[in-house]
Amino acid sequence: MFELIDTTELLTLLAHFGLNFAFIWFLIHCLYYRRSRRQDFYFSFMLMGLSTFFMVYMLGDVKFKTGFALGLFAIFSIMRFRTEGMPVREMTYLFAVVALSVINALAQSSLVQLVLVNLLVIAAIWLFDGLLIKPTYTKLIQYDRVELIEPAMRDELMKDLTNRTGLNIVSISVGAIDYLKDTVMLKVRYVPSDDAEAGDIETKLKLSRADREEF
Repeated sequence: MFELIDTTELLTLLAHFGLNFAFIWFLIHCLYYRRSRRQDFYFSFMLMGLSTFFMVYMLGDVKFKTGFALGLFAIFSIMRFRTEGMPVREMTYLFAVVALSVINALAQSSLVQLVLVNLLVIAAIWLFDGLLIKPTYTKLIQYDRVELIEPAMRDELMKDLTNRTGLNIVSISVGAIDYLKDTVMLKVRYVPSDDAEAGDIETKLKLSRADREEF
């Protein structure tokens, strides 16, 4: 008798999808979004994870799916160097989302082992992105005291910026200098006082026209 739906296959798909959705959501919402507050990347990561899962799960045999998955990783590696709009941290989270989606779609092991693998990945990310290493964030500042950018005046520059911004600054990078207007573009990296203060913008040393329009 012809069966329109393979019940066993359908239950397997739903189980793998539910597991993948739960861990991808936890990774994005509880680990990434809680600190970055980037709603645009939230949507992109979720959609990328779900799309990757279904593409890999539904594509033929294991050999073809494995080659397809490796091709996705190669594409994202190229995107990292060709795209200016995605910082390293966001690209790393995207890689983790795709990796978990591929694992959850390809794995032939039991659900218990699959859950354990997902937990280990999530635990490693939580450990290194916040527990062992305090996250830092970037802010661009158009600064008016050009005389302080000299290496010998770096301590004075750090003190002045800390007093004016109230940020716990850990490093300063000097960008474009305009001696006609006595201004310089600085990129400061700081440790946020709490998660609500966190927000990462483009790691650029000069604002582009698109950046200025955004503000």
